[in-house]
Amino acid sequence: MPVSALMNIMVTAARKAGRSLARDFGEVEHLQVSIKGPGDFVSAADLRAEQILHDELARARPGYGFLMEERGSVDGADKTHRWIIDPLDGTTNFLHSNPLFAISVALERDGELVAGLVYNPVSDETFTAEKGKGAFLNDRRIRVTARRELKDCLVTTGNPDGARPGAEDGLRDCAQVMPHVVGIRRTGSAAIDLAWVAAGRFDGYWERGIQAWDMAAGIVLVREAGGFVSDPEGGQRMLETGAVLAGNETVHGGLLPILGRGAAAA
Repeated sequence: MPVSALMNIMVTAARKAGRSLARDFGEVEHLQVSIKGPGDFVSAADLRAEQILHDELARARPGYGFLMEERGSVDGADKTHRWIIDPLDGTTNFLHSNPLFAISVALERDGELVAGLVYNPVSDETFTAEKGKGAFLNDRRIRVTARRELKDCLVTTGNPDGARPGAEDGLRDCAQVMPHVVGIRRTGSAAIDLAWVAAGRFDGYWERGIQAWDMAAGIVLVREAGGFVSDPEGGQRMLETGAVLAGNETVHGGLLPILGRGAAAA
C-alpha cells in the first residue's frame, strides 16, 4: 500500500529520533557499572529524541499544536490539529538495557485520533495506522486475533512499580483477570502493548494511570487492526481518564464486566 504524505512525515521523524535513541541505547550498558548510574543520561536521551520529533514535525506541518511527555501542551496556530508524542515509552526498560521501548506519535484532528505510529528502533519495527486505511507492521497488514474464548486469550497489562500510587489497584486487577485468561504478561511499554495487540501478539491489554501520549498512537493501531478500545467502563474518555482497555471482540467484551468500577467494588 502506498505510504501517504502524512504517514511519510511521521515515519521520517520517528526514524530520525530512533537513530538518536539507538545510539544512546548502545551506551546505556556501559553506564550500568558507574556509581552515578545511567539515569541522567537516559533523561537526556529522552529530551533529545523529543526535540528531534518536535523539530521534524513542526517543519513539515507548521502551526500544528503538540502534546508531549517532556514539554507538555504547546499550542499552535492551527487549533484543529495536534501531535501527541512520547519520545521514549518504556524508559525503565531503556534504563536497564532492555530493548522493549518505543517512540509513539499520534495525530489528533478536531479532537479525533486519525493517525498513529509506534516505532521500536532496536527491532526496527514500525507500526502505522491511519483512520480508514488499516494498520501495518512495516509493509505488512496486521489484524487483531480472532480467538472466541477468553480462557484461550493471552493478555498484557501495566501497573505502577513498587509503592507508587495505583500499584495495589493494578495487582487487584490482575487477580481478577487471571482466572479468566490463559496468561498475563507485562512488557513495560503501553505503546508496545497496544501495537502488539494490533499485530495479534497479544489478544488484549488494559492499564490504568497512564498518559495520553502513552496510548494515543496505539489506540489508532488497534482500531484500524479491527479491535475495540474503550476505558474499563466502556466509555471513550481514555485520554482524559488515563485508563484503557483494548483487544479483539472477545477480550474487550469479556474484560469490561471484570474491570469496570462496579466489578472492582464487588
